[in-house]
Amino acid sequence: MKIYTKTGDAGGTALFGSGRVSKASPRVAAYGDVDELNASIGVAAAHVDDAAVRDALERVQRDLFALGALLATPDPKRRREKWELPAARISALEEEIDGWEDELPALTAFILPGGSQAGACLHAARTVCRRAERAIVALAADDIPDTVLPYVNRLSDWLFVCARLVNRRAGVEERTW
Repeated sequence: MKIYTKTGDAGGTALFGSGRVSKASPRVAAYGDVDELNASIGVAAAHVDDAAVRDALERVQRDLFALGALLATPDPKRRREKWELPAARISALEEEIDGWEDELPALTAFILPGGSQAGACLHAARTVCRRAERAIVALAADDIPDTVLPYVNRLSDWLFVCARLVNRRAGVEERTW
């Protein structure tokens, strides 16, 4: 099978089990932003030395594949169990945030995005996450599971704390505004 199909050459794309839509549709924009977020996290992971943090980033990437599949499948009857995004994943993000914050100094000012290469990439991924969240909200679809928006909202916080953590572990001092 070839990677190119030529079916999108006129500006349309297929949704899973739901026909074709414009590539400019809000649904395609939303799962496109999730895909970009996933790639951004992959770039960050390539710069992370800590194996536990890399493993955590990979878990998130797997969640984002599920999220993209959910967004690309408007008909809930066509979704697969592998695509579920259970509330336990939100709780897991919160637990990691809490654990990582125990290692970090308390926030007393805004942090300038940057630091180490890994930290800077994670800060950039956080902004892509916020854009993906806005795109999902703009989609305003009633077929999106209740866990999706809380997960993406928590994920941006998780990425922020993760960036702070890898910078701290790399010995890079945070710069404040």
